[in-house]
Amino acid sequence: MKEKWKFLIMTAAFLGCFYLPVELLPFRDPVFEALALVKWYAREHVLLCLVPAFLIAGAISVFISQASVIKYFGAKANKFLSYGVASVSGTILAVCSCTVLPLFSGIYKRGAGLGPATAFLYSGPAINILAIILTARILGWELGVARVIGSVVFSIVVGLLMHFIFIKDERSRKDKGELLAGEEGTSRSLLQDALYFSSMVGFLVIVNW
Repeated sequence: MKEKWKFLIMTAAFLGCFYLPVELLPFRDPVFEALALVKWYAREHVLLCLVPAFLIAGAISVFISQASVIKYFGAKANKFLSYGVASVSGTILAVCSCTVLPLFSGIYKRGAGLGPATAFLYSGPAINILAIILTARILGWELGVARVIGSVVFSIVVGLLMHFIFIKDERSRKDKGELLAGEEGTSRSLLQDALYFSSMVGFLVIVNW
């Protein structure tokens, strides 16, 4: 099936959920509530969370060169640096377990190792600043601190496990990455990159405040 038809089918399915006339349906709980939740998800979560996340993932592919990703998250990168940065990067992002997937895909396809990328995927939803503050305010600062430490530690453990389980695939990607490590995209100033990513992250946070 061509990409165009796949896109049209997904768009039609989304619009069907977005304009689902749940108010006109004669039945109520639990079917009614399930359909109402589908409509809410399409209106609130997809538009306000997933779409900005896809934009940020696209920005990763365009604004960040593959050489830069390989330098900090590739096979030859310092393990302490790559896993450490990946495990705490989710702090500045208000992402859930769905929204983090496009971001994970973005850095992975740009050459990040499976281990660091998985560490980011695991810790991103758990360590974002809003979730930490909410946990500390409701359940106490002890559990807030435990959440931070547990998220970072377990994300590194899971990332290392994924690296060793798929080490053959990682070696294959390493060889391909070395061939492309010297390639650079269109040069942009640091200010341009910072402004774009700040606007995307700001939009993601503000619309979900």
